Order: sequence, then C-alpha cells, then structure tokens
Amino acid sequence: MYEQIEKNFKYHAPKNQETVLAHETVRNECRHLANTLDTLLPNSREKSLAMTKLEEVMMWANASIARN
Repeated sequence: MYEQIEKNFKYHAPKNQETVLAHETVRNECRHLANTLDTLLPNSREKSLAMTKLEEVMMWANASIARN
C-alpha cells in the first residue's frame, strides 16, 4: 500500500511531448463537451452535476496519463 500512496500523492511531471499532448487533448475534448452541454442543458442542479462529473472525468483521465 505504501508504494501506491507514494505514487498517487506525488507530482508526475510529463515524461515527454506525447504525454503533454495527451493531457492537452483530454482537456480540449472535455472543454468541448462542457461547452456543448452548457448550450444544450437548462440551468439546473442536474446540469451542475453533469459539469462536476465532467471535471472528474478530466481529472481521472489526466491522472491515468500521469501515473501510468
């Protein structure tokens, strides 16, 4: 467990330009979907939850890139 904690709670610098590009692609795609949802969905609790979950998707996708 110690190794997993150390891995999960440290800074993961981009390994190379391909990693930087992967992070940028995830952010750009999530931003595009966020803008689409913002246009289509009425302001509501559900919209707020959808946006929060999309932020979580972006965070976990970028964590996957950084940690592995």
